[in-house]
Amino acid sequence: MTGPSLADGRSPAGKKRRSGGGGGGGGGERTASINSLDHDILCMVFSLLGPFDLAYCSSVCKFWNNIVSKSKLLQDLYYRRRGSYAHSSDMPALSQKPLRYYMREWAIQHHQSSLREGDVQVDQWKGHSIGVNQCRMKMGLILTGVGDKVMRLWSAESFKCLGEYAIPHAVSLIDYEFDESKIVGLIGTRIGIWRRGGQRSIFPSREGTFPKGLCLRYLDPEAVVGCEDGTVRVFDMYSRKCSRIIRMHSAPVTCLSLSSEQLIFSGSSFGSITISGLSSDERVATLRPHDRIGIKTLCFNPGSNLVFAGCASGYASCWDLRKMGVLWERRVSPNVLYSLGHMQYDTSTLVVGGIDGVLRVLDQSTGELVSSYIMDQPVSSASSSGGIEKRKGRRLSEDAQIDSIPRAARPQITCLAVGMKKVVTAHNEKQIRLWKFH
Repeated sequence: MTGPSLADGRSPAGKKRRSGGGGGGGGGERTASINSLDHDILCMVFSLLGPFDLAYCSSVCKFWNNIVSKSKLLQDLYYRRRGSYAHSSDMPALSQKPLRYYMREWAIQHHQSSLREGDVQVDQWKGHSIGVNQCRMKMGLILTGVGDKVMRLWSAESFKCLGEYAIPHAVSLIDYEFDESKIVGLIGTRIGIWRRGGQRSIFPSREGTFPKGLCLRYLDPEAVVGCEDGTVRVFDMYSRKCSRIIRMHSAPVTCLSLSSEQLIFSGSSFGSITISGLSSDERVATLRPHDRIGIKTLCFNPGSNLVFAGCASGYASCWDLRKMGVLWERRVSPNVLYSLGHMQYDTSTLVVGGIDGVLRVLDQSTGELVSSYIMDQPVSSASSSGGIEKRKGRRLSEDAQIDSIPRAARPQITCLAVGMKKVVTAHNEKQIRLWKFH
């Protein structure tokens, strides 16, 4: 793959510009390509970019990626511009790490500061004909569903609907996950797969092996289902068979999280969290918050080895897996916490939402409330913005009286997903909301 054309932004392969005849210009044809620029000139251009633009450039093509990733000149220029070198003696040590490491580090710092201190714009649009209560976000895409008989995939930039995925009429969608090629969903007592191209297949039903499922997580090639009988069922997506049944709780499994280290984290309606091996079926630990009202949501941060959980009583809890002990517990809301999450590689901020409709940002290390937001007055109407209504987000003071804020400004947050300087929320309403932090 080669760099994009200077003329139109497309690949230069086969694209040529005609030159006028006569003079020194000649009558031949020449290719207008970014490749025609000197390597060092490209390095100088790239060194003027911020971390996000530089990351985008590195993903355009192999040519640009090689320059961004391997050029020592670009690394030196970029680090000097950032002020990364306090002393010249630091340069060899810093240069040993790939430039993408520092780009990611700086991007995460921007994300953290935006969630803590930034201004907020909320874009909302009608996503479904009836209320939906689930949302997922990854790779610049948003998937919404559970409520009506269709899931919809949206662009997080343009809010354009990129695909619709119908649910069989005889069953209801309970939970789902997606990746770059497919959607994996828990429907009734079976698992369905929707290919991004539109093809749908459903696992065959086997009587007595799949009780009522309450939640699902997917980590290729396995789908993990939390069941009402307290077990977790592991399904191989290629053989379409249940490969393992793991007894996790004596109560229904209400939420799940998976780690790339082959661990399953499960929360129960009785308030305990169990950790088991995905491949060995061996129970690693059981974590119990002091407030044992049902666990509604949980997630695991592999960067810090911390497990976070939200309870029906409004408490958020954190455990350090290295010590197998509680790091902190705080009541961050007077009511149920339905969802919490953080961006990959972010070990600083945790976003939580629940029945009171306030979007809260917590410090992962201490559980302290960093900032909290609700929607504010409209900036533009949906009719004038292609169906997108733009609103301002309002930061709440620490002593704000939540009950005095109209419910229209804070509909309950049933689910959230965190991306780079943005959070998508579902509210059991027709509207989907994307919070952008600047």
